[in-house]
Amino acid sequence: MTSWIPHIAALALAVSASSAFAHGKVTCPEHPPAEWRPHTELEQKLVKEGWTVRRMEKTETCYEVYGKDPQGKRVEAFFDPKTLERVQD
Repeated sequence: MTSWIPHIAALALAVSASSAFAHGKVTCPEHPPAEWRPHTELEQKLVKEGWTVRRMEKTETCYEVYGKDPQGKRVEAFFDPKTLERVQD
C-alpha cells in the first residue's frame, strides 16, 4: 500500500530540482556595482506596468523577480540592473 510513496518523493525532488535551475541560461550584461540602479526603482517600474512583485533577489549580474506579469502569469524574470530592462533567456 505504501509502495507509491518513493515514486511521489522522487517526482517531487525532480520537480524542485528543475525549477531551481530554470534560470541557467539567463545572463545579464556585467556592470560595475556603482552603475546599478536601486532594486526599489525596478519594483516601482514593474508595479506601474501591472506586475505583482512577490520577491526580488540580486544575482551576480541581474535582478531576479518572482511574481505575476501584467497578464497574471506567474513568472521568474531577470532584469538588467543598469537599464532595468528585462533579459530574456
